[in-house]
Amino acid sequence: MKIILNLSFFLIFILTGFTVGCTQKTSTRIIRLGHGLDNTHSVHLAMEQASKHLELLSKGALKLQIYPNQQLGSERECLELLQIGSLDMTKVSGAVLENFAPKLKLFGLPFLFEDKEHLFKVLDGPIGKELLSEGEDFWLKGLAFYDSGSRSFYTKERPIMQPDDLSGMKIRVQESVSAFDMIKQLGAAPTPISWGELYTALQQGVVDGAENNPPSFYLSRHYEICKYYSIDEHTMIPDVLLVSTHLWDRLNAQEQKWLQEAIDQSVPYQRDLWIQSEKEALQAVIEAGVEVSYPKKNTFQLATQRMYEDFKKDPELAALIQQIKNEAD
Repeated sequence: MKIILNLSFFLIFILTGFTVGCTQKTSTRIIRLGHGLDNTHSVHLAMEQASKHLELLSKGALKLQIYPNQQLGSERECLELLQIGSLDMTKVSGAVLENFAPKLKLFGLPFLFEDKEHLFKVLDGPIGKELLSEGEDFWLKGLAFYDSGSRSFYTKERPIMQPDDLSGMKIRVQESVSAFDMIKQLGAAPTPISWGELYTALQQGVVDGAENNPPSFYLSRHYEICKYYSIDEHTMIPDVLLVSTHLWDRLNAQEQKWLQEAIDQSVPYQRDLWIQSEKEALQAVIEAGVEVSYPKKNTFQLATQRMYEDFKKDPELAALIQQIKNEAD
């Protein structure tokens, strides 16, 4: 795979003496984790919890050093840094990871999961373990899934009550083939923009709206521009916590166990925080003047059915979709 690395980030790592795995002249191995979320986000708080637990388990031998707010680059850039071993860990949306681990594009299928219980049953079971291992051929080892809720549309000019309301709109999407296909089938123009640049893009009219979960809508302050939030919950795409196999393979068996255990215990902690953050975010945007609506989901389901037909042309994906559907029974 050809790896494209932003030159400015490469120079920063060289000039700052950024090294992989551990700091010099110390018995503590520093594991550097970069991500794009706010430091009040439930995922970041869960990472901090994991860091504390890791230090306790390892008696100070391992420590997470966390860089939030895209300090080390966008999700795509952090993935590329993991691939060459210049960054140890990152968090990305499953939608972005599908470019490296094709089976994860299943998460981009609209209305694949019946509810949160169905989602967690899949993520925490054999299917989830299989999906976490999908990126290892590309130096990306999955450690856990964090809850990222359901994604819905928010727009500047009007609410989205049915697919036709999206006609002619430019909607920001992640760098995901599945997201592109979904937006096209709903009649809008998919426009890829990095998360850090989206506020300005909305403000300047580069796009007419976007789609995301309530905490992201609130913490990004996109509600200051988009006054319509239409909760259709078209996809449930988890966040994926990844470690570079360059680091993982250098850890001994005990260190690997410590790291995995620390991450595992942070998952239920993050999911509990997420529930509360969703409630708080929705209340906050309503108080800020956002009109929250709940369109009928079946019209959006019907409009995106062709995606299932396309996916099922691949026998392996068809079998996986059926396994996921069976978990709901």
